[in-house]
Amino acid sequence: MTDTTERTTAPERDALPDPARSFASYEEFWPYYVAMHAKAATRWVHLTGTLTGLAVTAYGALRRRPRLLLGLPVIGYGTAWPAHFLIERNNPATFGHPAWSLRGDARMIRMMLAGRDAELGRIAADWLAGHGR
Repeated sequence: MTDTTERTTAPERDALPDPARSFASYEEFWPYYVAMHAKAATRWVHLTGTLTGLAVTAYGALRRRPRLLLGLPVIGYGTAWPAHFLIERNNPATFGHPAWSLRGDARMIRMMLAGRDAELGRIAADWLAGHGR
């Protein structure tokens, strides 16, 4: 069995690039980030977790409850990371690019809230097609 055959028959998660991959700029990273969220379910889990985390954090700030200020990172990442493992079968881009991933998440959510989720699906499909996925 050749190396190529082994790669094509490996589980989906093994076919996707390593999150520690290097990029020259955020704009180069962006299509990769979206591709790591190729499935709409993953994007919607991100949106739900992020907005819920923001709401809990805002409530904590308004009510002066410091523990609730952890709502965004705990709920946001606590829902997003399992989505990568269980839905996408890949590793979160956050592991290799935390700042750009946070920026990408905000951009992705803004696009979704603006009704542009289908556009995100096209960006993901284009990146994956262009990288042999």
